[in-house]
Amino acid sequence: MIRAGLVALALAAPALADPATDAAAIRARLEGWAAAFNARDAAAVCDLFAEDLVSVVAGAPEAGKAVVCERLARVLAREDVRLLYVVDIHEVLVWGDNAVVRLDWTLTTEAAGETETSVERGMDVFRREQDGAWRIMRFIAFDAPPES
Repeated sequence: MIRAGLVALALAAPALADPATDAAAIRARLEGWAAAFNARDAAAVCDLFAEDLVSVVAGAPEAGKAVVCERLARVLAREDVRLLYVVDIHEVLVWGDNAVVRLDWTLTTEAAGETETSVERGMDVFRREQDGAWRIMRFIAFDAPPES
């Protein structure tokens, strides 16, 4: 009887988190985001963000998920512009169901025969949600200073 109770308790208890596995899952989410962006898949792009997202981007007011997703969908719908995002993840710090990622995004834009590349530095705060997926609940992004 006691043995059956312990087995039931073990099966009901959540698995212990493994920070290295979680960090790899977060890296995969970010790389998947870049792939979705480059494929112009607005729904997949938006799936990375939590419902209570707060974003802070230089030159723009704070925005939630609806505004961020609408902006991204509008950019991705433009057929006159070719876009390519590449992520460079510097570190992923995980504790429990939360994580912080420090990263750079390089965006190459081709329009009207011109090519422009910019680098945006950022910090993302992730949370593991009820469905087990890691989503960004807060992010801050700013132009990276030129290399000296």
